[in-house]
Amino acid sequence: MNQWNGLRKNQTKLNLRAFPLGGFVGFPDNDPDSDIPVDDVNLLKNRPILDRIIVVSAGVIANVIFALVIIFVQVIAVGLPVQEIFPGVNVPEVRPFSAASRDGLLSGDVILEVNGNKFLKPGPNSVSEVVDAIKSNPKKYVLLKVKRGGQDFDIRVTPDENFDGTGKIGVQLAPNIKLSKVRPKNVVEAVTYTAKEFWGLSSNVFDGLKQTFLNFSQSASKVSGPVAIIAVGAEVARSNIDGLYQFAAILNINLAIINLLPLPALDGGTLALILVEAARGGRKLPLEVEQRIMSSGVMLVLILGLYLIIRDTLNLDFFKEIL
Repeated sequence: MNQWNGLRKNQTKLNLRAFPLGGFVGFPDNDPDSDIPVDDVNLLKNRPILDRIIVVSAGVIANVIFALVIIFVQVIAVGLPVQEIFPGVNVPEVRPFSAASRDGLLSGDVILEVNGNKFLKPGPNSVSEVVDAIKSNPKKYVLLKVKRGGQDFDIRVTPDENFDGTGKIGVQLAPNIKLSKVRPKNVVEAVTYTAKEFWGLSSNVFDGLKQTFLNFSQSASKVSGPVAIIAVGAEVARSNIDGLYQFAAILNINLAIINLLPLPALDGGTLALILVEAARGGRKLPLEVEQRIMSSGVMLVLILGLYLIIRDTLNLDFFKEIL
């Protein structure tokens, strides 16, 4: 027995499944034991195309609304994180006995120039400039202009040679960014901040998914299932409540975008079939064709889901210690 009989309210039945791979809504259309006539006008498959599009899109719309609500609560409760970028590159960590430690670089220093060249643009690009200068000069000194405690001075660092012939100095580098929070003064500002943050997070999620599909061979190992997502969420919750808001919002935006992909077994796959029907002037695809498409998609999703659950479970710290 793989499910609890659940609760009934009017003509709706609620179930709790033994294998919680995700929430879903089932319709009598897909129930072979249903006693509802196949030509009943209230069956989803017999409803007008627009009605079906609205119903199938409901899950995606719910994810979007939930993400907006989470961001709005974050804006009201703790404020919206804002990054202020300053010139230079931060040195958060200097490894003991490294070239940087040997030559006098300290954690907390800010690198302002490399070999007399100022950074053209503050931010991640300046980190790349420092890394490139270090990698291209093994066993040759690199002149760094450093800010420490309000004073600027020069440090000559001689990178050690890495196994691949590039230079390394044993530091952790980061953009020189200061984080602050902005709180809305009224409801209009809160809505404006929410919309901007939602758009920014959605753009980042979309770009990330695009890169995943364009470079799937390189990024496939980074795809995570529900176990890894829960583990990351637990870690975020322990470290930072602000990050938990962001994590929950990004998770819902991810679900919304992925569900819209035109793949069988996803909402986007069902929407694609409905749009094909609309393009054919309301003529449905043969039933056996639709069933083959959807059943193959369901099987692929189940196999992928089980694989990710097993892989991510074995990658948990608890199992790594045992193994």
